[in-house]
Amino acid sequence: MPNAARRSERSRQAILESALALLHESGYADLTIEAIAARAGVGKQTIYRWWSGRGAVVLDALVEQAGASEPPPLPDTGDLEADLRPVIRAIVAELADPRLSATTRALTVEALTSETFAEQVRDRLLRPQLGTIVARLRSAREAGDLRADADLDQAVELLIGPMYHRWMLRTGPLTEEYADGLLDLALAALRR
Repeated sequence: MPNAARRSERSRQAILESALALLHESGYADLTIEAIAARAGVGKQTIYRWWSGRGAVVLDALVEQAGASEPPPLPDTGDLEADLRPVIRAIVAELADPRLSATTRALTVEALTSETFAEQVRDRLLRPQLGTIVARLRSAREAGDLRADADLDQAVELLIGPMYHRWMLRTGPLTEEYADGLLDLALAALRR
């Protein structure tokens, strides 16, 4: 007799892998539960038994793709600017990439319409990543490189928020030069 738990895990993996493959092939706008089910070789009811909709499937797939463990800490070379620059540039590059940006936009729309989904995105996808920046800023503050009264959560928002504003409203290009300028301005506000 086949093991039901193993069969369920195989189905779950097939669904997550199918969702990511279809996402990369056709984008979020064309992603449907029907297409995911067909690709994974499962019924739609199997997907709806585990997830509320395509956003939830994609979120689980992205979280699993990122890895179950915490993201690695940022380097601490003693030069905060040098340690943050590649991170800020990478975020800007991801937002500038049309393929990645389309998925992020779609998840953002879903998060705006569902507080529960927004909490899941924050807790499972964003907070672990942003936590690495907070930890590096904390280290810089302890070393005396940042103002002692700097609120580190606000400092992360100061670094990350403007790029999301530019990305969401399409107010200007997302370039390395923009990333560098943003980092320079934020650090000028945060330094002692």
